[in-house]
Amino acid sequence: MIDYCILGSGISGSTIANLLSKKHSVVVVDKSKGIGGRTSNKRLKTFSFDHGLQYYSSKNKQFEKFLNLLMKKKVLKYWNGNHLDFTFKKKIVSRKIIGTNGNNNLCKFLLNNINKILDTEILSIKYKEKKWIIKSKHKLILAKNVIITFPFQQTVSLAKKFLKKNILDLKVKMEPNLTLLVSENNAKRIPISSIKLSNSILSWISNENSKERFISNKNLWTIQTNYEFSKKNINFYKKKRAYYSKLILNEFVKITGIEKKKLKIIKIHGWKYSYNRNKTKFKSYWDNNIGFGLCGDWLIGPNAESAWLSASNLYSQIKKPA
Repeated sequence: MIDYCILGSGISGSTIANLLSKKHSVVVVDKSKGIGGRTSNKRLKTFSFDHGLQYYSSKNKQFEKFLNLLMKKKVLKYWNGNHLDFTFKKKIVSRKIIGTNGNNNLCKFLLNNINKILDTEILSIKYKEKKWIIKSKHKLILAKNVIITFPFQQTVSLAKKFLKKNILDLKVKMEPNLTLLVSENNAKRIPISSIKLSNSILSWISNENSKERFISNKNLWTIQTNYEFSKKNINFYKKKRAYYSKLILNEFVKITGIEKKKLKIIKIHGWKYSYNRNKTKFKSYWDNNIGFGLCGDWLIGPNAESAWLSASNLYSQIKKPA
């Protein structure tokens, strides 16, 4: 029987798994085929798109120290170039850090020597005779402890009977996001790395070529929609992928002036539970009586730093004597 079963391989899941693995047996389970959760990188032949998390930044000194360590190990690197901000808001982030090969590099590094079960969706969890029974379609996992790193709504759906009232009563509003991946038939390099926008449809445009991970005779673009557009359409885009893809693409053409005939849509992807704008009164959650824990960015804030801090906080709770 495993000591800790971690559900989710995003930043919080990877972080808590790495910390616990130093003294305990750990297995990480994820429904996706790859590691990283919302740091996912879409790889196509020799090039790739960061279609979730766009970059890492830090306000917390401990997280900054962690990022610097991974930069020294060449897991992460600076994202240089021209980053344009057309929102005209006060500049908060002074530097942008990305994965050397993809933004899920951080999670891959943390989970390098840890047992992982991927492409496996969890159907139910049960606590019986002082052990957890984690059930998927093809597998049963027995564990002394279980930690969930899913977004709030998915956590409640899976584990409502094990959550105390103070968690269930949290007013967590996870925001959606739609992301379009586009290639441009143009070998000429464009001297822009990213554009932050206040637009009726778009909020972000990223030039994947500027990350200097690959050489391509095409320009690759990651385009993300704003909160209002995403919220309005997140539940409908799958049935009309072509329609919503063209809607987003047309707005991209208006902004950049790129000829539409040179553009090819690669994929549209929706993140239904992308981020939580606001923090809760908890940094993490641990019930020592049954060996049940929660961590994730949604507890603290909307960014990667929040996920890392939540996992670190949970580890400090687990280490405390009962």
